[in-house]
Amino acid sequence: MNPEPLLRLDRVIHERGRLAIMSMLAASPELSFTELRDTLEMTDGNLTTHMRTLQEAGYVSIAKSYRNRRPLTTVSLTAAGRRAFADYVALLEDIIQQTKPR
Repeated sequence: MNPEPLLRLDRVIHERGRLAIMSMLAASPELSFTELRDTLEMTDGNLTTHMRTLQEAGYVSIAKSYRNRRPLTTVSLTAAGRRAFADYVALLEDIIQQTKPR
């Protein structure tokens, strides 16, 4: 097996928690902080840290607003985030293809 694709895995996305966040956001146009936290069973602090890392990489956009006079934080993938996630998945598929018997 050629190890080169393994070295190209995006370290920002590759971490388990961030991969879960990116996967959920790839399937939805936008999710609330609460939806992500509850579905992924993360603490507020853990989710906040992962979202900050993804935001600094330019992969997610975070919007703060109010709904029924209560704060609402929503998260969505940016165009760069969608591309990075698609590239990540394609690279994983390449790695899997290399491991299949011929």
